Amino acid sequence: MPKDVRLTPPLTTADVLPLEIGDRVLVSGVIYTARDAAHRRLLELLAAGQPLPVDFQGQVLYYVGPSPARPGRVIGAAGPTTATRMDVYTPTLLRLGLKAMIGKGRRSPEVIAALKEYQAVYLGATGGAGALISQCIREAEVVAFEDLGPEAIHRLVVEDLPTIVINDCAGRDLYDEGLRRYARTA
Repeated sequence: MPKDVRLTPPLTTADVLPLEIGDRVLVSGVIYTARDAAHRRLLELLAAGQPLPVDFQGQVLYYVGPSPARPGRVIGAAGPTTATRMDVYTPTLLRLGLKAMIGKGRRSPEVIAALKEYQAVYLGATGGAGALISQCIREAEVVAFEDLGPEAIHRLVVEDLPTIVINDCAGRDLYDEGLRRYARTA
């Protein structure tokens, strides 16, 4: 039976290990953003033996490229982007201690295997709800790769950002479970 959980990064294995697919998770605290261009730069820094601009140990990474903030707002629309575009980079960041990612859509078998190996989770946010999600963001600042515009790495302070566990530390997949659960039997 899915449960309601509150998480505050930085996270530990003890925080994410009990999570199961379908659990509803409210995330509050500091999280970071990155999309494909930022991921590519992070791996280029690693390959060059240079330090990363963010310590990913225990962190939550939100796959989002927020739109510009309207006057009086902290941030513009901040809906999730499709996670599969980051799949080629994800196992490396998980090895560095990343504990959770937020996005939309499925993950590759390689990412699911890495989630099991490094004891991390993938959380889904509702696509198309960027304006509503932005209301959960209390602070936003660019911390790396400012030249990438919305794809720069942002440090966000969020309060009760609603997500659901799509892939857990055991390698289970909510999408696959849904297909099994509601499959027609002849």
